[in-house]
Amino acid sequence: MKRLLTGVKPTGIAHLGNYFGAIKPAIELSKNADYECYYFIADYHALTTVQDKEKLYDYTYQIACTWLACGLDPQKVVLYKQSDVPQTFELSTILSNLTPKGLMNRAHAYKAKVEANEQANEDKDYGVNMGLYCYPILMTADILLMDANYVPVGVDQKQHVEIARDVASYFNKRFGNTFILPEELVPEGVGALVGLDGRKMSKSYGNTIPIFADEKTLRKLVNKIVTDSTAPDEPKSLDNTIFKLYKLFATKQQTEEFAEKLQKGISWGEAKSELFDLMNTTLAPMREKYNYLQEHREIVDEILKQGGKKAREYAQKTIKKVREAIGVVEVNK
Repeated sequence: MKRLLTGVKPTGIAHLGNYFGAIKPAIELSKNADYECYYFIADYHALTTVQDKEKLYDYTYQIACTWLACGLDPQKVVLYKQSDVPQTFELSTILSNLTPKGLMNRAHAYKAKVEANEQANEDKDYGVNMGLYCYPILMTADILLMDANYVPVGVDQKQHVEIARDVASYFNKRFGNTFILPEELVPEGVGALVGLDGRKMSKSYGNTIPIFADEKTLRKLVNKIVTDSTAPDEPKSLDNTIFKLYKLFATKQQTEEFAEKLQKGISWGEAKSELFDLMNTTLAPMREKYNYLQEHREIVDEILKQGGKKAREYAQKTIKKVREAIGVVEVNK
């Protein structure tokens, strides 16, 4: 059985881009009997940007409730918080001593920040904390600690798994074959989801649709989707945000029927109404479960407690193996 690991940062309310790009594919993978799945909430990773105590606390519950409301089965998956596995941070420290600085200089998040600073005529490291700079090393520790064979990621996160594989190779070459070399698992057919304005759905653009928006808010957001000036009775191109979102929720038959309506000249108002009805039918049960879990956080606490216990037990085995490899003496207590 192969081990699969993925993590999600608690940095705000999850939206449809998060759901279709990461959450739903990961939940589908968890149903595969060939995989042993470890899914975690990367709360320490979130500290690079979330430095408000109450927000981090709430965001952590939001992500846990999101996974569970969207269908994650805690009986089939080890769901835990990164902060509940202290071995992660010990391994991160060890790996820091084998990771070339040049590798961190090439990490996408750091490079993007440097480029933005240069365009703004700021010092290249303005606003860069060591959490951001060393982010790939902590992620490497997350991955290697659990002996993950596969890490589901979007295309934009692929580099982090490549870095983890490089660092694992450095360690194995220096101290002997200790770590599994992880591979990225990029879901097929999952591209960037478009938002209300046609750009990539992103909190930074303010064009997202939260997964658990109430019915009234959801309808309002769907009605805000930007469309072209095609008249109500004219054929509509299928290259539009409404159709792209509709396809994600629809069956093949529903998609074909909706495409035919658009090409025959359904109005944008009618198209938005049909999109809302389909979305709400899918999201309403998840919304109800999410709200219930938020009101009964003791259920979530117990799931995370059990998951953290299992994760720590496995992590300790890995750390023991690593300590032996590097020559750290353990005194029997």
